[in-house]
Amino acid sequence: MKILFIGDIVGNPGRTATTQFLNEHQDEYDFIVANGENAAGGKGLTFEIVDQLLASGVSVITTGNHVWDKKEIFDFIDTTPQLIRPANYPAEVPGRGFRIATSGDGQIQLGVINLAGQIFMNRYSNPFHALNEILLEVKAVTPYVLLDFHAEATSEKIAMGWHADGKVGAVVGTHTHVQTADARVLPQGTAYITDVGMTGPYDSVIGTRIDDVINGFLTMMPTRFTVAKNNVKLCGVEIELDDNTGMAVSIVPLQHQY
Repeated sequence: MKILFIGDIVGNPGRTATTQFLNEHQDEYDFIVANGENAAGGKGLTFEIVDQLLASGVSVITTGNHVWDKKEIFDFIDTTPQLIRPANYPAEVPGRGFRIATSGDGQIQLGVINLAGQIFMNRYSNPFHALNEILLEVKAVTPYVLLDFHAEATSEKIAMGWHADGKVGAVVGTHTHVQTADARVLPQGTAYITDVGMTGPYDSVIGTRIDDVINGFLTMMPTRFTVAKNNVKLCGVEIELDDNTGMAVSIVPLQHQY
């Protein structure tokens, strides 16, 4: 099984790069998963953007702490099963924390779990316990599982990788928007990377116009941030899972310039 995971899509530049890449390469993958929480102007998601990503070939859209930044998401998150939010929100929060997707030919199912970290983040419940609980349900359906761990602290992400080793096929880190150089298959067969990177403009500060961010640091005053435009890249990872065991064969970082 071959999976493409696309790192945090930022604004229109990130959406355009995603659509263009998938127009050329969609057929190379059994599943395409993308983190889309910054796809609408740098924060949040709209119905039109979710529809655009799904139409381009994305199987599952994961999110994170910015999932609620566009209020209209409350109108469609419960009726869009391909869109998931961190599973370690309280149970009464709208939406769902995992998705079991089916391949185009109907032959394979992939469980995609979305969790958020606790360090320097919102007050989410313990993601380590949450993973253990969710896996009981997901593994009853399919041996193929990918976890998007949306977290700030490198230490917490690495700890999650070791905790999940041998339990899921892949743990991919999102949220910090900078692709890390530590992609590897862990000893018990879990593909891991601390951060997949950003899909969007790289002449920026993690997607935002440079002058906006520097002005905020200089003045320490509230600043309106806008998405940058130049040096657009699609960042992601290609993951191959063993058809028999569901464990990883390989993980290869991807950077595609636009």
